[in-house]
Order: sequence, then structure tokens, then C-alpha cells
Amino acid sequence: MARPKSKDKRDALMAAATRVIVAQGLSAPTAVIAREAGISNGSLFTYFETKADLFNQLYLELKTGMAAASLDGLSTKAPLREQFSRMWSNWMRWATSNPDKRRALALLDVSDDIAQETRAASHRAMAEVAGILERARARGPMRDAPMSFVVAIMNSLAETTMDFMVNDPANADEHCRVGFDALCRMLGD
Repeated sequence: MARPKSKDKRDALMAAATRVIVAQGLSAPTAVIAREAGISNGSLFTYFETKADLFNQLYLELKTGMAAASLDGLSTKAPLREQFSRMWSNWMRWATSNPDKRRALALLDVSDDIAQETRAASHRAMAEVAGILERARARGPMRDAPMSFVVAIMNSLAETTMDFMVNDPANADEHCRVGFDALCRMLGD
């Protein structure tokens, strides 16, 4: 009879994969990930069928965690700008507090190993975030632009804001505010 899977070991593998991807890239061997997690390479494949499976599950977990953090404490009864500001601040805080997760997610996001089904599941996990963005752009100059274009611009602005927050922590709050103001002006909010 197969031994039950341990949540702690799975979590250790996910955390190790995040660190190893940041340090060595997506081509890092699974043996390195397993060693970093403190388990045998064979045990890694008890939890994930393939390296691509590990990457897909990690990608979805990181996206889901980012979305949950972005929405933390958000009141759906608050005015839209307040919701949007809270979401932005939470997202920036998540990214600057979790630099390895941010970097691993960026690498995984451009990986051919991430399946379309996984990307679709991540879009579902981000649905509430996307809804706030959609409402924020509804009456502005970006209302007719493809949503994928608006998201790409927002992500570029977010990455720049995060970089400034990390590189100049004494002024992180100001960088966060300026990034949000720039995003609002772009959207016409």
C-alpha cells in the first residue's frame, strides 16, 4: 500500500522549487529541488508526475497566492477607487515581501512548460482582480483596448513600481502611491 502524501513535504518541495528556480532557472535538475527540500529525488515524483507538473502546480499556487494577497481586506462595498487602491497596495506588498515568489512567477510565466489549462485556471483565480481592473477602465481611454493589452501595461507599471520599492525601501510607500496614480491616469480613473 502506498504511503499517504505529506502536506509538509509537498509544501517543502514547492518552497524549494521556488528558491531553486530563482537561483538556477527553469533548467535546474529535479534532484537539486529535492535536495533543497530535504527529500530524495524519487520522492519528488511521488508528489509530481513530471518536472512540468511541478512547475504547473507551482505556477498556479503562486498566482492564487498573489490574487488572494491582492484581495486581502478588500471591501466590495467600498468605492471602486478605494478597492483598486487597496488591491494595488496589497499586490505591491506581496511582491516586495516575497521576492523569490515574484521572480519564480516571472520565469514560470514565460515558460513553455506551463499548460494552457494551468494558465486558464490562473485566470480564474485572478477573476476578481480582473473584475476590479475592468470596472476601473470602463469609462476611461482604455475602455476599448483589448484587456490583454491593458493587463500588460499594468503589469509593466507594477514591475517597475516593485523594482523601485525594493531598491529604495525608504521611499517604498511613495513609489507605491506614484505607481498607482500613474495607473489611474492611464485608465482615466
